[in-house]
Amino acid sequence: MTIDMLQAKIHRARITGSNLDYIGSITIDPLLLEASGLLIGQKVEIVNINNGERFATYIIEGEKGSGDMCINGAAARKVQVNDLIIVIAYGSYNQEELKTYKPKVIMVDENNKITQVLEEI
Repeated sequence: MTIDMLQAKIHRARITGSNLDYIGSITIDPLLLEASGLLIGQKVEIVNINNGERFATYIIEGEKGSGDMCINGAAARKVQVNDLIIVIAYGSYNQEELKTYKPKVIMVDENNKITQVLEEI
């Protein structure tokens, strides 16, 4: 049996752009991807702190060091630039993996620069 658990999250990131005329996805700075362990193409849930919207999409890579956090495609209607969001990924873990389970929580500042990396909820 496996249990779905938090794998990683980027907490209170600021939306830097919304591009309605794009196929879809969320563009994220590679520095945030590296710190969190999130992967290009990975499914993530987006929670908009400002308006309560929740939706799923997949990750594409932005420009390194840019602080990119851009919602693309139809989901761009669910955010405004400067909204605060949480990017959440879940993973399925078996009982053995849960013995050493440590989710990554990436805390960022108002420019989406990493302020703290936690390995706990």
